[in-house]
Amino acid sequence: MAAEEENPVSTSLPVSSAAVPDSQALISTIEATPSQPVQPIIPPVIPPMVSAVVPPIAPISTIPPPQVPAPLAPLPVRPPVFKPPVPAQNGEVRTSDSESDRDEPGPTRASAVEYEISEESRQVRERQEKAKQDLLMKRRAAVLAVPTNDMAVRARLRRLGEPITFFGEREMERRDRLRMLMAKLDSEGQLDRLMKALEEEEAAATATGADVEEEMLQYPFYTEGSKALLDARIDIAKYSIAKAAKRLQQAQRRRDNPDESIDDEIDYALKKVESLYLDCTESGDDRPLSGCSYSHDGNLLATSSLSGVVKIWSMPGLQKFSALKGHTERATDVTFSPVSNHVATSSADRTARLWNTDGSLLNTFQGHLDRLARIAFHPSGKYLGTTSFDKTWRLWDVDTGVELLLQEGHSRSVYGIAFHPDGSLAASCGLDALTRVWDLRTGRSILALEGHVKPVLGISFSPNGYHLATGGEDNTCRIWDLRKRKSLYVIPAHSNLISQLKFEPQEGYFLVTGSYDMTVKVWSGRDFKLVKSLSGHEAKVTSLDIHPDEQSIATVSHDRWIKLWSTRNKGDEHAMDVD
Repeated sequence: MAAEEENPVSTSLPVSSAAVPDSQALISTIEATPSQPVQPIIPPVIPPMVSAVVPPIAPISTIPPPQVPAPLAPLPVRPPVFKPPVPAQNGEVRTSDSESDRDEPGPTRASAVEYEISEESRQVRERQEKAKQDLLMKRRAAVLAVPTNDMAVRARLRRLGEPITFFGEREMERRDRLRMLMAKLDSEGQLDRLMKALEEEEAAATATGADVEEEMLQYPFYTEGSKALLDARIDIAKYSIAKAAKRLQQAQRRRDNPDESIDDEIDYALKKVESLYLDCTESGDDRPLSGCSYSHDGNLLATSSLSGVVKIWSMPGLQKFSALKGHTERATDVTFSPVSNHVATSSADRTARLWNTDGSLLNTFQGHLDRLARIAFHPSGKYLGTTSFDKTWRLWDVDTGVELLLQEGHSRSVYGIAFHPDGSLAASCGLDALTRVWDLRTGRSILALEGHVKPVLGISFSPNGYHLATGGEDNTCRIWDLRKRKSLYVIPAHSNLISQLKFEPQEGYFLVTGSYDMTVKVWSGRDFKLVKSLSGHEAKVTSLDIHPDEQSIATVSHDRWIKLWSTRNKGDEHAMDVD
């Protein structure tokens, strides 16, 4: 007991289970060994300040007690979402909460989760998808090659089995319809087959007509003019040079003369215009009136109507002088010669006629393929210009009635025409919203004025030589400077389309516009501000003209009335009571 108390460490040493023998062997060993006294174990004395090396003792292998994790917060319970039954392949109906769905792995089950979409969201998605498809369709249509010739567009539509035209459809609209149709076929994968069939048809047509084309004469890209046109160009050049020199000399004299003030003259002319009043009203015809024109001396007034009859009236009392009958369709315009009392008329029967004031027919100008619109005399009085819905305007010899020039250049119908005061230029406007200026001496188009967004119907040159006024269906009047080749003023003139406009014929101090809003307005030629508005017609104003001495303005309308607006003289101011 004393030994055990002195050495407790020895008894506490662990004994490996592998080193313990069997019980029988251990008993036999103990019996064979003699008993000897147990010697006490004395530990060695370690001197101080000497480090002893203690052999490491293997750690005792112990099994740690199991650790119990802390309780977690409960997960939020998600309310069940109703899912419609999904039909299986064998025809059975099962819901998404079946055992098979519960047994699916995580990613598959997450992808199978469907959310309920509201009706509003579904409609928004449908609109977005439709807008996307429309955008893709437009992009696809923008890269397609579509014919520019209207006849080719019609032929392509016919081959595709579509109507070649709709009621009121224009050429550009027809071309856009073909473009969208081809884009639709392209998206459906049918365009290649159709284009292949078209190529085969064209190849067959080309092979058939190859022999005929070889025998045809090869013409140049331009059209050679006649000897009469050459003589006319030379005559116009001589006339224009003389007129331009006279105009420039007059402008230089006014600039150098300190006694002449242009501003004072403009103020005086505008003051007279401000005193315009309705002087006379006369019934022009049983049908709506389409045009009017003063004679060069101001003693006669000519009017045209949709009945085809042109009437001559004596001034200033508007007494009927004569009637010109000969057109088989409605008369569209009338104008007096600037050098004589000859009258030129245009009609929807595709002819223009030259008359004497007594009603005798002098000449007939035939050649247009569609109805005529407007008509105008060259300042020399030797030539006549006509516009037509066949997309051309033509120049005629007044004396012989020969067609001197057939001028193309507009993509749509040509409506208005005007000649420069010098006679060197001609301006045409049409339903393509384009205004072109032509050099009559060379036949070239020297200017293409773009700015109107709708058809241009009225056009007029200013006597100063460098201003050009145009008006059209966009309800605006534009003033163009030929020197700067751009638009100077854009006048929001009327609330409806402008049917006719004209500059004051002597100096261009004011501009008069007529509109379908049943009013006639006078604008300053200096800053193009409104000076006077004339109201009195009960229907669309179709045409107007200014007296050569600036004393009156004549207007005609669809209400079949001719109205004369006169300036007030000083002697008449006390005799007239103005409302």
